[in-house]
Amino acid sequence: MESEAEKELDIHTVADIPRAAAHTQFSLVRGGPFYRLLQAVGLIHPQQWNLGRRIGALLAIAWLPMVVITAFSNRAGLHSLLFDPRVYARLWVAIPALIVGEVLMDGYFGAVLRHIREADLLDSADQMRMNHVLTQLKRLRDAFLPELIILLLAVVSIVTNMRNHAVLDTTPWLGRRIGDSFQFTAAAWYGVFVGAPLWNFLLGLALWRWLMWAFYAFKLSGCRLKLVASHPDKRGGLSFLGLMVMAFAPTAFAASSVIASNWRHEILHHGAHLADFKFPAIVLVMIIALLAVGPLLFFVPRLAALRQKGILEYGVLGQLHSSEYHEKWIHHRAGHEADFLMAPESNTLTGFGNSYEKIGQLSPFPIDMGSLYGLAAAVAIPGLVVVLAQIPFAVVLKELLKAVH
Repeated sequence: MESEAEKELDIHTVADIPRAAAHTQFSLVRGGPFYRLLQAVGLIHPQQWNLGRRIGALLAIAWLPMVVITAFSNRAGLHSLLFDPRVYARLWVAIPALIVGEVLMDGYFGAVLRHIREADLLDSADQMRMNHVLTQLKRLRDAFLPELIILLLAVVSIVTNMRNHAVLDTTPWLGRRIGDSFQFTAAAWYGVFVGAPLWNFLLGLALWRWLMWAFYAFKLSGCRLKLVASHPDKRGGLSFLGLMVMAFAPTAFAASSVIASNWRHEILHHGAHLADFKFPAIVLVMIIALLAVGPLLFFVPRLAALRQKGILEYGVLGQLHSSEYHEKWIHHRAGHEADFLMAPESNTLTGFGNSYEKIGQLSPFPIDMGSLYGLAAAVAIPGLVVVLAQIPFAVVLKELLKAVH
């Protein structure tokens, strides 16, 4: 159900859009068929996230029936289900992470919109243009077709992978081999048509929302942003955009956890080695980094040009001021030495030097290391589980301590 604020975004005239946007809180999350379904069944209320209720309900739908079905129809396989790390990675780790990620996505994107307004980064024409972009995003967010495509892709992916499970996986709760064929259990079929598609759908939905943020970032990068080369954030005033990298961390953590659980299973049950996953791990890290940081790359040319322009413009002013200072206090200081400590131009020159130094340190990437550390941790923590499957924890800890020292 649409909020009153979001309805206003459509009914205001073009001339009123900048004024209306000042009171509008747009959300990439609070909308769409799946969100409205959750509202209809009472799992999420307006202005609330109801994380515990939603996570509990989804786990009850995806995991609990598999346990009940296995307990009654395949008692011998119950132990393997209850102690299958892959099941917990998908249902107990990935699904909650993706739901929590919605809160971060909504909060950080809202913070970006507020900062753009409060810092007055856009003139009236560009503000009008970006509010039109928000209107487009609202239509995309609420459209039925994108989420239908995501659901279909999730089902197709699961069905396609069923054959691989039949060939490689003989976990008792999944099924058993009868001659040359593999017979899935009732719990496995439930997982195929309910549990696995649910996790895949939530992942696809998170990526779809991230794509909408990328679209917004692309449009914003084309505006005449009021950037300042000497801004204290050393990003021209765009460091706030780096917050969105942290919004992607739960999605990265969810995907990495599921992939890591599969790799761990291969090491423990199929004789695989860590070296076998070296190249896939590198590819995974590159993909996650590209997705997380990719939307910020749109601003790199603008910030690089701002740094070059700032060095030239501030360089001219610095030359003039430094020349006057040198002329007055070096060439003609005789008889005025007592006035030097009180001279205002000394403080001006110092302040100008600090500003010029910030321009030299201006980074073309609007991101801080803290956000990158958070993203790296989201990928590294699940990867540690894979490492521990082959290398004892004591050895890993010893090498980490050695690296620190």
